[in-house]
Amino acid sequence: MSAYRFLAALALFVFAGAASAHTGHGTTGFSAGFAHPFSGIDHLLAMLAVGVYAAQQQGAVRWALPAGFVAAMLGGAALGAAGMQLPLVETGISVSVLVLGLLIAFVVRLPLAAALPLVAAFAVFHGFAHHAEKGSASMLVFAAGFAAATASLHGAGYVLAKWVPETRFAMMCKRVVGTLIAASGLVLLGS
Repeated sequence: MSAYRFLAALALFVFAGAASAHTGHGTTGFSAGFAHPFSGIDHLLAMLAVGVYAAQQQGAVRWALPAGFVAAMLGGAALGAAGMQLPLVETGISVSVLVLGLLIAFVVRLPLAAALPLVAAFAVFHGFAHHAEKGSASMLVFAAGFAAATASLHGAGYVLAKWVPETRFAMMCKRVVGTLIAASGLVLLGS
């Protein structure tokens, strides 16, 4: 797939409309949990962005960011399961899309001590939102589903970022993708 086709497809996907509710998967358990991250543009973009952002890093940061995201996301779901309240969940999710897009667009390489807490804070909001959608499903099985989906989205973002060659044009494409993700975060914040 050429970079132009990839960017065009991504732009169409990103601007097709923001999903504000993710209910009604029609399944329970693992499959419902697995489907949830794919059902909303907000979760999908944030999780792909974590993979893309991780691919821009060096050393252990490449693996610590996706792993930290999944762990903190499970922690956010546990907060919801414990009955705790988390204000501004949708805002936190939208901000995660915006900030991760900006980090990609500007090729920011934060040290692990800054990047990991930032990504983990965003993940708590995503996990809390996932828990809110579990319905009657077993929390453990539902969480295993959305954790697996999240890890695969991180992996897809990482592979896509590494697949693009390290040319000047490719770097520009990555920046455009980051800008489109950030713009989507702004749209989500406004909706």
